[in-house]
Amino acid sequence: MSSDPWGRVDETGTVYVRTADGEQVVGSWQAGSPEEALAYFERKYEGLVVEIGLLEKRVKTTDLSAKDAQAAIDHIREQVDAHHVVGDLDALRGRLDRLVETVDKRREERKQQRAKQSDEARHAKEALVTEAEELAQSDQWRAAGERLRALVDTWKGLPRLDRKSDDELWHRFSHARSAFSKRRKAHFASLDAQREEARKTKERLVGEAEALSGSTDWGPTAARYRELMAEWKAAGRAQREHEDDLWNRFRGAQDVFFAARSSVFAERDAEQTENLKLKEELAEEAEKLLPIGDLKGARAAFRSINERWEAIGHVPRDARPKVEGRMHAVERALQEAEESEWRRTNPEARARAEGLTGQLQGAVDKLKGQIEQARAQGNNARADKLERELEGRQALLDQALKGLQEFGG
Repeated sequence: MSSDPWGRVDETGTVYVRTADGEQVVGSWQAGSPEEALAYFERKYEGLVVEIGLLEKRVKTTDLSAKDAQAAIDHIREQVDAHHVVGDLDALRGRLDRLVETVDKRREERKQQRAKQSDEARHAKEALVTEAEELAQSDQWRAAGERLRALVDTWKGLPRLDRKSDDELWHRFSHARSAFSKRRKAHFASLDAQREEARKTKERLVGEAEALSGSTDWGPTAARYRELMAEWKAAGRAQREHEDDLWNRFRGAQDVFFAARSSVFAERDAEQTENLKLKEELAEEAEKLLPIGDLKGARAAFRSINERWEAIGHVPRDARPKVEGRMHAVERALQEAEESEWRRTNPEARARAEGLTGQLQGAVDKLKGQIEQARAQGNNARADKLERELEGRQALLDQALKGLQEFGG
């Protein structure tokens, strides 16, 4: 017979767990020694400990609902009450009881939060109504109209109140919007004079734009055209029968100027295109240094290439990332070769690599033994789980062995 503080195995292979209510039968074990039986059911107990710990963390750190949390607690409690494990079951029950208290507290907090949200929604809608009633008297037609539309979107995003309160507030809100719309309609009925003023302003802007179309003072003239465009937009719309014709003349004058400027800039672009060709040739020369063999020679060659690179002028902006990226790739390869050389000659790094390899090899060997033992005991589920863990450890070991080869080991 074998025992520990929380359980024992009798001569027939029956496993017991000790609780505050006395011993409970855990199960029967015929596949190995009593010690193995206790170890097996203790591991199952540790599984429950881990499961409770994960649930405690979820309750504490996530928005897990009270309903789902309670269902998870009940599921674990069923496993604890079934006493098919060896360990301090009363301690687990205590943790579950405390977790229930936490969930109940969370449920009450959320109930209060919903009540608070409802109260906040009421205040928010009352504030929207108050603002809408103030905007209904505004003469800032565009800004007030946009703000009223935004208030509608905000209203739609708020929770509904009780039907009576919600309908009363919506009636006031809708009435304010209607009042504003009527006033704005009356205002725009008197805009003909303003549109005539806009036509005169735009006639003046068109005249200046046409006078500037032959300028070769590229920077200041382009800046003035931007200012004229801003003034154009600020002037408002003229009558529909004048607006399109004025715009075509205004835009046409700008097109003449910017076409001439583009022709001049094209010559500069041709020079940058030639610079791009030279840099692409240097990038190709640098790429021939790969893969890095003679590190010292490659470093000197790249330095020479880079000096010639720096002597070349600008390249087209859209082509710059690609050609510079090619040079940076070679530079990174040189840096990596230098780092690899340093690691290869670094005895401390070699010692660390050897130590890690030894630890991983020991872990792999241990897992293989545990898998054989689980198969012998008929515990295929545990063996399959251990084999998946073995795959991960073996991959790490293979990677560590590959790294050790860099040191000539």
